[in-house]
Amino acid sequence: MMKTPFISFLLFCCIQLTAAQELGLIPYPNKISMETGELIYKEVISFSLPSHLTLEPASIISQAKGYDIKLIVQKKGGAIKFKKIKNLADEAYQLTINKKGITIGYGNRSGAFYALQTLNQLIRKNGEDYIIPYVSISDQPAFHWRAYMLDESRHFQGIKTVKTLLDEMARLKMNIFHWHLVDDPGWRIEIDKYPKLTSIGSKKDFSNRDMSTDEWTKKFPGNYYYTKDEIRDIIAYAEARCITIIPEIEMPGHASASILAYPELGTLSKSKGIGIWGDIYDISDPKVEMFIQDVLTEVIDLFPSRIIHIGGDEVPHSHWENTSSVADFMKSNHLPTAKDLQIWFINRISKFLQSKGCTMMGWNEITGDNVHGETTENKSEKLADGTVVHFWDGDASLVNKSIKRGYKVVNSNRFFTYLDYSYETTSMEKSYSFSPVPEGLSEKEQKNIWGLGCQMWGEYTPTAERVFYMTFPRIAAHAETGWTISENKNYDRFLKALPNFKQVWARTIPLATDF
Repeated sequence: MMKTPFISFLLFCCIQLTAAQELGLIPYPNKISMETGELIYKEVISFSLPSHLTLEPASIISQAKGYDIKLIVQKKGGAIKFKKIKNLADEAYQLTINKKGITIGYGNRSGAFYALQTLNQLIRKNGEDYIIPYVSISDQPAFHWRAYMLDESRHFQGIKTVKTLLDEMARLKMNIFHWHLVDDPGWRIEIDKYPKLTSIGSKKDFSNRDMSTDEWTKKFPGNYYYTKDEIRDIIAYAEARCITIIPEIEMPGHASASILAYPELGTLSKSKGIGIWGDIYDISDPKVEMFIQDVLTEVIDLFPSRIIHIGGDEVPHSHWENTSSVADFMKSNHLPTAKDLQIWFINRISKFLQSKGCTMMGWNEITGDNVHGETTENKSEKLADGTVVHFWDGDASLVNKSIKRGYKVVNSNRFFTYLDYSYETTSMEKSYSFSPVPEGLSEKEQKNIWGLGCQMWGEYTPTAERVFYMTFPRIAAHAETGWTISENKNYDRFLKALPNFKQVWARTIPLATDF
């Protein structure tokens, strides 16, 4: 029977769709079409970069599908043509591959970089040939905040591990490395004005909380923190991969490491003259606030990011409530609850950061809401305007509540995004199902959801191998959620693409076996 033009068109669309699905791309492009044909190269693919496009050759990931693709940057000519497109959105790109060659359209440096990441994923090897299918892709991320967080306070991982993670983030088009450098077990960043933060505060971890400084030094020689030069090196490495590093300096809780170094900073430790585990900053003391400002000044000078994460979570308010000097301070400053005291302090930090040209970000306890079923709420203080609320716990309606108050939100709902949770608790499918945008928000309000982060908390990941095991492959699910618009997400297609990444990761990274 003769096929009608309409039936032929449907068959053509099905073939196109099937072919696109078989490309094995993660994250999946938001607009893609296929043509019949392919480019074939021997050994290398060379290209030249426009003078204004500062991409380092070493940052262009050349490992794909378990074999090495050699992308060679040369002074002139080459197989790839770059075209700057006016008014193209940040991070967006256009990639066209046909008989004329490879063309990359971009608006900014990130877009060109992401186009090259997609190109790497498209390349297949057949014998000695490198094959790239004819395809046309127009792509940009669904969210501009696509983060991976590494907690190095609880267990220090070091430069090699961080750079490996940055490489894989780049491959997946993730653009924020949230670096949790400070918490109860250890202080991991050099601060010139307060050398004891590292000479004492870095000499514990989650597995060795009860070990003395002397015992630690004998058992673990060497540095378990980053010098400023090491951090500058990592920042440059991330920048080459279009990744911004957001440092987190916890306050007013999760401060045991700094209080161990300087007991006068603590609420209970001050009177005892020694650092007490689980103590929090005595924020009624102006000297404590000055210490924090000094630390933040050095952090701001070191990190290019104009967003500073201050933590603000899980503060045991009883430390303040049971200290007479703090209670007197609250009374004289008309702060009826410990939550009001916390918000009062955080707002002062926000004002200080603003004076330095920075924006404050913190976990969602900073709003004063009942996140963990507390019995008291803030009564007099309101979180400063302009703060970025990082949702991690509590009822999901708190996201909407923060948005309707006018705050920007990054959604890291722990039931979907915490990588320290077992694969039995948070499976690949559950990770992939997450949407950062809850129901009940208008289209305008939805724009205040910046995106999502996935968190690798470090209590039970003492080694890089364990970090990698818990991170991969679930990081890919969160990368796709951050990039691919929800209508284009397809879990079955995603699973079919994962083996391509498994071949790459398996070279250097121990993998979970659930895929």
